[in-house]
Amino acid sequence: MEFDRLVVSFLVDEVVGGFFISVPPGHVACIYDRGRGVLPRIWGPGLHFKIPFWQVAKLFNAQIVEYSISEGFDISKTKEALGDEKITVMTKDGQDISIEGSVLFRIDKHNAPELWENLGENVVSKVVRPFSRSKIAGIISDLTLDQIKQHRSQVENLVKEELNKYFQDRGLDCEGFLLSSVKLIHARGEKKIVIDSSETIR
Repeated sequence: MEFDRLVVSFLVDEVVGGFFISVPPGHVACIYDRGRGVLPRIWGPGLHFKIPFWQVAKLFNAQIVEYSISEGFDISKTKEALGDEKITVMTKDGQDISIEGSVLFRIDKHNAPELWENLGENVVSKVVRPFSRSKIAGIISDLTLDQIKQHRSQVENLVKEELNKYFQDRGLDCEGFLLSSVKLIHARGEKKIVIDSSETIR
């Protein structure tokens, strides 16, 4: 699947022309009124009336979306791609590691009008990517490699809670963080897998 298509389906899609807005399941619509600006209410799934040409509708995907952090992810084509390169960080005990995983989030549909007005269409590049990189790196740098290995679920919960503190003020909800891979980086650039998605850590 092309990431460009995924981003378009996630972010916004203008409904043009006519008197009605057709909102599909899992989506909400917001209205920009040329006289009053972005209206404070949302429109759920179904068929809704709007004033043609005077009002413009935007569709937001309110379903859970996966933001993938993985080696080789390419964001050069679009800054709004739903993912990022791996995160490299030094642990508390001085080990250089790379982190891969997934951030699961959704738009808080009740705050969709405010999100559209304040952030426009750049939700990923303005909120998800910078906050995810910063907070994941910050949490991991305060832990030792053994703590990460032995307390995987706690690490995932810490990241989720920390991201939610920043996401919720900006109209997003973090539904979870899944740690898929931790690799130890040696001085010569060699990597040893410490945790991967197939491991179950007790």
